[in-house]
Amino acid sequence: MANSIKQGFEEKLVELAVEELLPTKSISISVRQCRKYAQVLSSIREVGLIEAPVVASLKKGKGYLLLDGHLRIMALKELGVERVSCLISTDDETYTYNKYINRLSAIQEHRMILKAVQSGVSEEKLARALNLDMRTIRNKRYLLEGICPEAVDLLKDKPVPEPVFRALRKMKAPRQITAAMLMNDQNKFNCNYAKALLDATPAHQLVNKGKPRKETPAILARQARLEEESLALSREIGSLKEQYGTAMIDLTSMQAYLKSLLGNEAVAKYMREFSEPIFDKFKEIADLDFFRLKNME
Repeated sequence: MANSIKQGFEEKLVELAVEELLPTKSISISVRQCRKYAQVLSSIREVGLIEAPVVASLKKGKGYLLLDGHLRIMALKELGVERVSCLISTDDETYTYNKYINRLSAIQEHRMILKAVQSGVSEEKLARALNLDMRTIRNKRYLLEGICPEAVDLLKDKPVPEPVFRALRKMKAPRQITAAMLMNDQNKFNCNYAKALLDATPAHQLVNKGKPRKETPAILARQARLEEESLALSREIGSLKEQYGTAMIDLTSMQAYLKSLLGNEAVAKYMREFSEPIFDKFKEIADLDFFRLKNME
């Protein structure tokens, strides 16, 4: 089928020898003293490996490239573990996997903890493994209680602080979805913005109508104005995203042409001799990494 979607990973985990995994980045010895590594090491020692490392098969079957999970593999080696179950990426291994992933989101962390608990790991053991107190573990475990599935899906890979979910929990499901869409559109996931959205939520869209609050005409007008401005801004952002996509295609095409032009030694030599400033500017554009610039936004 021409329009079928290619899976990013193979469906089944594959058990591989730890020593045979080829790293894609070097990790200094000092990393062993950092808190994050100690947490990873403690977690594996207490509850085992929860998240499988990601690898890509090298061409002609000459081993596997480690794309994600360098600290986990380092910890496994320290603990003397010889084999590990890995997730096989079907993407071209020439791309650096870590460019496409971010730090573990609150929702992903919640799901990992929930999976560990359902597998029989106690909260006390998890707290020791992750070097967290029991209250924090429970907050993470019950993070999504009262949050509708649609809002969870919108925020599942976003850097949303846990207090934001407390604000969402006070809203009814349709309002949670709207709030999540607004946060996504404006790329704002902080607690203050979530509180502003909660304050602007009409009483009938709150769970149990929320706490009684004074609603003067001025407050109601301000809430309505905030809602209108947020929706208008979301529409404007959506339009800008469309324009941005078209502009990126144009820039990429222009960059490819400049690379081809400068790759012609005769043309490059002529430009260096007769218009060096233009040559320097063309080379600067040709060398730009648009993917990296996009991720810095």
